[in-house]
Amino acid sequence: MAATANLPVWAYVSLALSAGAASGGGLAVGHELGHKLNALDRWGGKLVCALTGYGHFCIEHNRGHHSHVATPEDCASARLGESVYAFAVREIPGAARRGWQLERLRLRQKGFGFWNLRNDILQGYAITLAVAVILASLLGWIVLPFLLIHHFAGWLQLTFANYVEHYGLKRKKRDNGRYEPCAPRHSWNTNHIVSNLMLFHLQRHSDHHANPLRPYQALRDFEELPRLPSGYPGCFVMAVIPPWWRRVMDPKVMRWAGGDIDKANVVPGAESRYAGRFALQ
Repeated sequence: MAATANLPVWAYVSLALSAGAASGGGLAVGHELGHKLNALDRWGGKLVCALTGYGHFCIEHNRGHHSHVATPEDCASARLGESVYAFAVREIPGAARRGWQLERLRLRQKGFGFWNLRNDILQGYAITLAVAVILASLLGWIVLPFLLIHHFAGWLQLTFANYVEHYGLKRKKRDNGRYEPCAPRHSWNTNHIVSNLMLFHLQRHSDHHANPLRPYQALRDFEELPRLPSGYPGCFVMAVIPPWWRRVMDPKVMRWAGGDIDKANVVPGAESRYAGRFALQ
């Protein structure tokens, strides 16, 4: 790391961003392990997420996102008309907050307080802190901003994935106030081979949400599912440029909703604008 200290700032930041992007891909492994039922796999998922400073992910994803997916209440489901930048501001802190709330509730139901060794989130954060302390003691203070940039880049990669996976899709709310069960049609799907292999079939997201315990190797693709225009990497590039993303994806959302704006998950206040725009098409 001594050589790294002599790098120009742009090279240092680029190196940290590249490492973070690689670790963000690793979160796909943590995601898969977090869905397993045995304790060893779950600990593996916790470790992978902790290496990117995202120790609350498995808690929030499994018990939060999978319960509220494709609803206006879900911080990890993007809304029609919402840019990826606005989504990141809402999703990253919202996911952390919901993870803490869910873990606090779990421990309270078991008769424990939040601040104890049984807290899965605190275990993950302890691993993150331990790694940072060890690296700083070995390599010096220069590693600390590197880790911060690395972690943030990893979070952003996960946020981009969350953004494209459910953009504008909404489950129907029943008369009793509960939403219909999550079905394959409530997630965008893509079957591009290379990016699917890179991401452990995460792009077959429709079957994953309908059957969250199904192993990634067995996730299925069906012709009638909502379809992204490319694999995740291509969609991420489109999302970086919101007008491009909206030009491609907004008509897809409205076709999915049968032209009924009430059936889409829309940015609050934009309903009439979208209804007027697509009524003319």
